[in-house]
Amino acid sequence: MHRLPDPERTRALGADDLRAAFLVRGLFTAGRVTLRHVDLDRVILGGAVPLGDRLQLDPPAWLAAEHFLERREMGVLNIGGSGVVRAAGTSFELQPRDVVYLGRGTRDVSFSSASAERPARFYLVSYPAHASHPCVRIPRGDADASDLGGETGANRRRLAKYIHPGRAQTAQLLMGVTTLATGNVWNTMPSHRHVRRTEVYLYFDVPENDVVIHLLGEPGETRHVVVRNEEVVLSPAWSIHSGCGTAAYSFCWAMGGENQDFSDMQAVDMRELK
Repeated sequence: MHRLPDPERTRALGADDLRAAFLVRGLFTAGRVTLRHVDLDRVILGGAVPLGDRLQLDPPAWLAAEHFLERREMGVLNIGGSGVVRAAGTSFELQPRDVVYLGRGTRDVSFSSASAERPARFYLVSYPAHASHPCVRIPRGDADASDLGGETGANRRRLAKYIHPGRAQTAQLLMGVTTLATGNVWNTMPSHRHVRRTEVYLYFDVPENDVVIHLLGEPGETRHVVVRNEEVVLSPAWSIHSGCGTAAYSFCWAMGGENQDFSDMQAVDMRELK
């Protein structure tokens, strides 16, 4: 299990150690399911890139479970070509930016692509679950979307909530996608924290020669990591999370913790940032 440093330790970390602590890379490997277990509300992050053969989601030995979702729930976002998630005998077709929620106890989960030349790229986020809820597919067009920000702040963006109360009942998982409009680069500023939840950011659709500068840490002791396409940043409850790119991009945000109130966040005054 990957363990994060505390605030005091984070203040002393150099660039390489910060990246090792807060950045998850290499989730998307052709023809494989890749999983990373993180001590951040015990989230498991994963990527599945099926080619010609269907990929099965088997429980790793360290999970000590009969099947992967025996005690867990999971959200799956497709950021690649068309594909199918099969779960408990049901097939969920996912076009780009569609999501499926799989509840605790769901068996026989697998992934396939409509085309090996343009394979699906499934991003997996799984948290422990205290209750079982129905599986549900949320197409891109059915997400609860709202437009935020503006050109003067270089942060005009569309925030789409996929897995949230009222759309998909879950034990604790929240999940959505935010997309920056062309010419806009800031994803969140002023920044905030979630003292009752932790969050993970998957940055995607970042152009090949561009990066996102992700800010993290305590408000008075900020640090940053340089993030490239399809890399994940981990955000503990004590850390701010904001980002600024060299071009427009998208990111998938997912949260787990004590509640599912999206607005439960603690704003940080711009004068506090150092």
